[in-house]
Amino acid sequence: MKTTIIGYPRIGALRELKFASEKYFRGEITANELESTAKEIRSFNLSLQKNNGIDLIPSNDFSFYDGVLDTAFLLNAVPERYTSLGLSTLDTYFAAARGYQGEKGDVKALAMKKWYNTNYHYMVPEIDDNAEIKLAGTKPFDLFKEALESGVNTKPVIIGAYTFLKLARYKGSKKAADFVQATAAAYSELLQKFNVLGADWIQFDEPSLVKDMSADDIKLFVSLYEKILTNKGVLKVLAQTYFGDVRDCYKELTGLAFDGIGLDFIEGKKSLELVKANGFPKDKTLFAGIVNGKNIWRNNYAVTLSVVNELKKHTDNIILSTSCSLLHVPCTLSNETKLADSYKKHFAYAEEKLGELSDIKKILDTAAPEDTEEYRRNAALHSEQRSGRNDAVREKVANLTDKDLTRLPAFAEREKIQKERFSLPLFPTTTIGSFPQTAEVKSKRNAHRKGEISDSEYEFFIEKKIAECVALQEEIGLDVLVHGEFERNDMVEYFGECLDGYIFTEKAWVQSYGTRCVKPPVVWGDISRAKPMTVRWSVYAQSLTDKPMKGMLTGPVTILNWSFPREDISLKESAFQIALAIREEVLDLEANGISIIQVDEAALREKLPLRKSDWREDYLDWAIPAFRYVHSGVKPETQIHTHMCYSEFADIIKDIDDMDADVITFEASRSDLTILDVLKENNFRTEVGPGVYDIHSPRVPSKEEIKEAVSKMRARIPAEKLWINPDCGLKTRGNEETVPSLKNLVDAAKEVRNENC
Repeated sequence: MKTTIIGYPRIGALRELKFASEKYFRGEITANELESTAKEIRSFNLSLQKNNGIDLIPSNDFSFYDGVLDTAFLLNAVPERYTSLGLSTLDTYFAAARGYQGEKGDVKALAMKKWYNTNYHYMVPEIDDNAEIKLAGTKPFDLFKEALESGVNTKPVIIGAYTFLKLARYKGSKKAADFVQATAAAYSELLQKFNVLGADWIQFDEPSLVKDMSADDIKLFVSLYEKILTNKGVLKVLAQTYFGDVRDCYKELTGLAFDGIGLDFIEGKKSLELVKANGFPKDKTLFAGIVNGKNIWRNNYAVTLSVVNELKKHTDNIILSTSCSLLHVPCTLSNETKLADSYKKHFAYAEEKLGELSDIKKILDTAAPEDTEEYRRNAALHSEQRSGRNDAVREKVANLTDKDLTRLPAFAEREKIQKERFSLPLFPTTTIGSFPQTAEVKSKRNAHRKGEISDSEYEFFIEKKIAECVALQEEIGLDVLVHGEFERNDMVEYFGECLDGYIFTEKAWVQSYGTRCVKPPVVWGDISRAKPMTVRWSVYAQSLTDKPMKGMLTGPVTILNWSFPREDISLKESAFQIALAIREEVLDLEANGISIIQVDEAALREKLPLRKSDWREDYLDWAIPAFRYVHSGVKPETQIHTHMCYSEFADIIKDIDDMDADVITFEASRSDLTILDVLKENNFRTEVGPGVYDIHSPRVPSKEEIKEAVSKMRARIPAEKLWINPDCGLKTRGNEETVPSLKNLVDAAKEVRNENC
């Protein structure tokens, strides 16, 4: 058998692309120097895959920011507001990704959304009625030729035509079906060019095929590829799916003139069943996703072999692959110098997954697989009993009842009590939690971690930063304050470090979006809270002001979704274990005088199954109750906030309301406040703060721009339920952007109050 992968991490093993890109944004290096770093990463990745015996190595899985954005530029689907700036192609690309504010204009970035059920974010393409879809870029061809010069005939990777049109946002009267002819022509031309260049395979990523598909969706998909595949020549075309199964279109997919079909046998609940029930075409190659591309636990070879052996009953043409791109896991275990071998031996990052594919290939090519050293070593590893069991926690979770998940009194009565207690002005202003994490903050945290400064020195520094932050917020005039979160490295990793049952990595960085990388902690055992995690800092911050100080926590579902979860117990059980720990923290904050507590569930949508039929039982029926359990024990006068960002909320808006928080803040600015109509249509009862400006862009919004956003909000949300805030935390921004932005926000809110009176 041969092996391949769907894609490889592009950030570099030590985040080289992140640092080079940020230097470029600051004007410290040239475009040529940035490209030099990118080429070094691509060359390293190519050699790594070649040395691990990967037979079909992908190209064009590299991106400076996002693969969907790359595809938009490839297809000329770039809004005029960016192209008219007169910038270089690279800077136009970054303007679409990050926004632009300078001498040539002022434009917001494209909308950003979560990539299916992952923590990766993609840029949403915009297509208006005048868009001319055509093959306009050369990036896939350039990177193919670059690899060819190194002696490797790679498998170019392109976002598929159907998925691209399904992900796009249409700004006029035209819809996806109106762009079929032009899109098919562009993809056909792309195939012709790769035929000339001598490519053997090309991969079209079509993850949208694993979502619920209507008859019109299937018609769109078939219509596109009937046209595209007519001109494929000798080039072999792979339709690659991931994140689920293709139950709605299996027959149509296998009936088209694709040479290969990529199916996910990790998350695809029905993938094996589909092959067994329908067979697999003899003239096609099955690219079998049997190594998990989203989690870091070692593959269980015995389980994998059973799947592959079952598939071999239906086809002899199998290429072993990952379940999805390895973009979603860290680069290499070789940089984990501090993690004990007793932990590391259970993990496989991207590089190690290449080795797993090679192992499985070797085992399958052996007459007696169970006798190979690779198989025996793997079997011994998976037979080990891991530490970390906590029977007391398991018992508490097992004994939870509906009463434990219900907060009393009901929302309407609590709302009246809280209005009296806080006496906040109309359109109260606040932030989402974090303030800029400056170089000084990062340096002190690093010095403390290395033992170069004492606990007392570090804590004194954190108190100083909190005091400065509180003073700044009072000067700006915000109504509800935060302590700034200077003690936190990350909104999930920080809590993981405070909880028993987690372990932590040193260099396990994963791209979240653009240059933003996260280091998810690992759920190793049962979760419990050994001591208070945030109380000291919130109480200190409250002592500095008479204004309400929000206690800032991360919710159980987000902590779980932004961790690498266990695979030996259910996600539901893990979520309630974390909820138990966060509930204890909530009650401690309340007991220590913190009257507003924000429990962020930024990632609530992330693990929502891609098919609606799986939503309730597989996710919502435990995710929403886990959040409710966190705050069900607080007093009526304590106000519970939550926050969500960069996802689509319309179809679960009633479930979000059912979380029974008192106030919820949403990301809204990049999506042009489209959430407002959804809130109005569903009579959303919770008080809301749709973000009035985008913090992931370096732009400073004007007061007038914010007032315009508030005006749109007031038309759809009752004034007494509306909060004014940015759309996310401010840790990734600089003070030079944050301070004027917040001043404009407060000034806008004051003017709107006066106008309302």
